[in-house]
Amino acid sequence: MKKIRIFGILIFLSFFSPAASAASLSEINNSLGDIFAPMADENEGATTFRSLLIPFGGRTESLGSAFTGLGDDISFLRFNPAAGSLQKETQIALFHNSWIADSKFETLAFTTRFQKIPHLSTGGYISCFYIPFTEYNIFGDRVAANYYTETVGALNISYNFLAGYDFKGLSLGANVKAAWRGMPDYTDNDSNAIISGSGLSQSGFALMGDFGLMLQFNFLKFYNSRDPNVRIGFSAQNLGVSFTGFGKKLILDDPLPTTFGAGFSIQFFKPLIISVDYIQPVNLQDFGTFLMPYFNSGISIQFTSFVSFLAGFSLKGANPRFSTGFEFEVLKIRLNLNYSLDLTSSLAPVNRISLSAKILLGDKGRSLIDSKVDEYYQLGLKYYSEAKWEDAIAVWQEALKLNKRFDPAIQGIQSARYQIEMFKQIKESLMLD
Repeated sequence: MKKIRIFGILIFLSFFSPAASAASLSEINNSLGDIFAPMADENEGATTFRSLLIPFGGRTESLGSAFTGLGDDISFLRFNPAAGSLQKETQIALFHNSWIADSKFETLAFTTRFQKIPHLSTGGYISCFYIPFTEYNIFGDRVAANYYTETVGALNISYNFLAGYDFKGLSLGANVKAAWRGMPDYTDNDSNAIISGSGLSQSGFALMGDFGLMLQFNFLKFYNSRDPNVRIGFSAQNLGVSFTGFGKKLILDDPLPTTFGAGFSIQFFKPLIISVDYIQPVNLQDFGTFLMPYFNSGISIQFTSFVSFLAGFSLKGANPRFSTGFEFEVLKIRLNLNYSLDLTSSLAPVNRISLSAKILLGDKGRSLIDSKVDEYYQLGLKYYSEAKWEDAIAVWQEALKLNKRFDPAIQGIQSARYQIEMFKQIKESLMLD
């Protein structure tokens, strides 16, 4: 309990004290390091293609990467491939994430739902992580300069089974991914001449897949909306193998950073979303190796229809990370600006910025269809109240032609048929009398 109180005081001072100096930040950093040191993972860093663990940036960074059970925009491609069939609009997005040590992470992504099969979606992305690679000789002269890169391409498919008005369906999805690790050529220590193909022998290639599922329902919902306010998601990330040694003997590389995750999000009130994730890393090449789980949490508060504030906290091993950001939507373009503060990853706090821009290309007429279904339903209710049950049935059947799982129309037809049958029996009994 004492450590928790100290932790709270330190956080308050680090964020709200205008007199905080570099020395005090260093002291705070050391204190936080002492608090979280017992949670350090001795097996951390034993996997390859580490860029697979970096979020795209923007919204997900601001929410502390708590997105497995939320997945409400195109960033689902990174966290839960099942959420594609739940996206409202076709989206194209660009992400920029300024990572540590002058490294950058860039992503181009796309997702859409089919018009004739509205519960089926597809999409994909390509990401590139790169960091400057510079080699110096024993005299301090630069003899080679290039970039170390990790490039990942993915294709996504998702389908929402049995989606209706009451039961929102079970969404399943998968990503198929390929990755390339590019190591630049380096020099011969004796002549300082670059050895052709030397980088290729240390480059690598990986094939893997992601799998996910997501459920939606209503619980403790204090606002009116067709959209459910609770989502629960599960995902398995980076299931596959990698190889290295191109140009020589191809060998199995270190294990990929495979993870199993569970997430939960709830929206009690329309402006407020809370999300939480639990992530368990696994080593597919050595199941006996225990890896520490980590936790992500985030909150989103919508001030207006086009401005939201986001904040998050992530605890991975001994590294707590705080993040915050804003989301703006102007003329069907959604912009995210994120700031992250990592307090224990180095002797000095690491400040990072990430950005994203999403172009919203419409819903292919799905909202118009929903409006037409509502119109038919309301007209059917009018006929029903006037005891024109045949007319009500006819109108509700038109609604079902547009949405065969619109449960209020199905229930209305059943009730109208019951009324017709009941009055028929009453009429027949009166005729017998």
